[in-house]
Amino acid sequence: MGAKIRPGSPVGVLGAGNMGSGIGQAFAQAGYPVRLYDLTEPLVEKARGRIESTLTGAVERKKLSGEERSRVLSRLFFSTDLSAVVSEARLVVEAVFEEEKVKRALFQQLAPLVSDDTIVATNTSSLSVTRLQEPFPHPERFAGLHFFFPAAINRLVEVVGGARTAEATVSALETVAYRLKKIPIRTADRAGFAVNRFFVPYLNEATRLAEEEVANLATIESVGREMFGTKLGPFELMNQTGVTIAYHSMSSLERAFGSAYAPTALLKRQFEANAAWPWKESSPEPDRAPAVRDRLRGLVFGIATRLVEEQVASPEATDRGAVVGLRWSKGPFGLMSDLGLPGALLAVETYAARFPGHFPVSPELHARVRSGETRWPLRLVRVEREGPIAWVLLDRPEVLNAVNSEVLEQLDHAFAALAEVPELRVVVLAGSSPVFAAGADISEMVAKDLAGGRAFGFAGQGVCKRIEEFRTPVIALVEGYALGGGLELALACDFIVAAAGARMGLPEVKVGIHPGWGGASRLTRLVGRAHAKYVVFTGREDLTAEEAFALGFVSRVVPADSARDEVESLARLIADRAPLAVQWVKGVVNRAVDSSMESALRLEGESSGHTFATRDRTEGMTAFLERRKPVFEGK
Repeated sequence: MGAKIRPGSPVGVLGAGNMGSGIGQAFAQAGYPVRLYDLTEPLVEKARGRIESTLTGAVERKKLSGEERSRVLSRLFFSTDLSAVVSEARLVVEAVFEEEKVKRALFQQLAPLVSDDTIVATNTSSLSVTRLQEPFPHPERFAGLHFFFPAAINRLVEVVGGARTAEATVSALETVAYRLKKIPIRTADRAGFAVNRFFVPYLNEATRLAEEEVANLATIESVGREMFGTKLGPFELMNQTGVTIAYHSMSSLERAFGSAYAPTALLKRQFEANAAWPWKESSPEPDRAPAVRDRLRGLVFGIATRLVEEQVASPEATDRGAVVGLRWSKGPFGLMSDLGLPGALLAVETYAARFPGHFPVSPELHARVRSGETRWPLRLVRVEREGPIAWVLLDRPEVLNAVNSEVLEQLDHAFAALAEVPELRVVVLAGSSPVFAAGADISEMVAKDLAGGRAFGFAGQGVCKRIEEFRTPVIALVEGYALGGGLELALACDFIVAAAGARMGLPEVKVGIHPGWGGASRLTRLVGRAHAKYVVFTGREDLTAEEAFALGFVSRVVPADSARDEVESLARLIADRAPLAVQWVKGVVNRAVDSSMESALRLEGESSGHTFATRDRTEGMTAFLERRKPVFEGK
């Protein structure tokens, strides 16, 4: 389903206000023809002017060229004719006023106008996707696609399946989000979804701290900025985005989760007065900061652990939402690990005591503390297996899959576990997003001394060696970027398939180091000393997929929008071959590089001879003579 919503496929956006026009701009910048709908000509003209102004600003800031601005505008069509906007659209995104009756009426009107395979998405931030999909006759093709403001810039998108949404629809919308250069997170259809479930209460708690005179506004603002590493604290953020949004969102959460989520009287007064928070009129009081910090920790950690326990979102998605959508330096689970789980539990229990019976403490948090854990584990490498093929996915899209020590450890464990799967025939190493890996994580490396640097280098070498010597073929799918340590991981695979437009390089010399995981050595064996020296000495990080193919370290270049399909087909092709023959010849080829021709030929002859003693050889040759497809067992 998602393959049909590629750049070039028409997209309809319903509602051309701030959110709708931002969503339309995001699609147009990604190469989609976009049709924006609103009720009146003045509204659509206002949207046109808003987008033109935004793009002009991007040109002035040198984020966009004048030619690119013209191309984006050429993809935008504005109309008050709903049928004309949606009739040919592969995807329709609704972004009208946040009122259930209005949205449901629109979906009922929309139903006969869209084609049988069109996906319809609502940009709601607080309403039930399940209730909104009820008027639409094909709820399996209906889901939530919650963009964060400003939609043209903020990279986070929550993908929300309703009770009757098909898995294929959710997967298609995730793919679309990546094509927009966004980072999607899956959430269940629960009030607040993932991010607003803890973020809006954080804003409310800031007002409660002021209301109870725990600290003044400036202190709370300062602690919020320091705790989460943001440029704006809770009060300035509400001043810029609107107190109204915070109040209405909190009221929605109260209806769903009870009195612990009730808007404070102070927030209500500020909403009714339609006034900004005067936090600049006071000065921070450092002695009051610890009490503020403890309360904010208890609230955020308590809600985050509960929403994960309720399976609203994974810990990884929750942290990703905070880092990408809110621009926090770390998400709730990362912050809990920094503090230590026992300290996090104490903060949550202390906070929960303020609302007896209305703010449950996560049993999982209790259990982890009882078992002696101090950090909440986060999965940074994901394994997806279907039959004989496994995909090992680097899963840190918020930092372009930068490789740190934890990623190396999880990669090592992933390949060790896959080695015990007898039916496995091919592994694909790729990024969870359309990026392979933008290198080793410099934010971790910067603190390492000589001993730490050596240990990190040899740890990377160990993982690369495990990949290189893995018993089945390992294909690297490079999309987006494969730089530094990322390219070194790819070079350890049996071969690289690169998506058109991908960029590669070993730029370590630009930051005062050089490749240490085997990248220089493996590249030399693939392309020769002169070419390897050129790549490593220059530190270029803009080698195109086509240049890498010409140099000889990329085996195939495939279209970017079908790269995963191409590699899946290639993996299935290899998986259909006699597995023992493929595994053994992999060893022959690997050893041929280090051996004399005489030794290499001896090994190849011995290995080939041994295949004649396998059941696969008998089956393969018999099937050939009988003109049927062989069924190999790996025996």
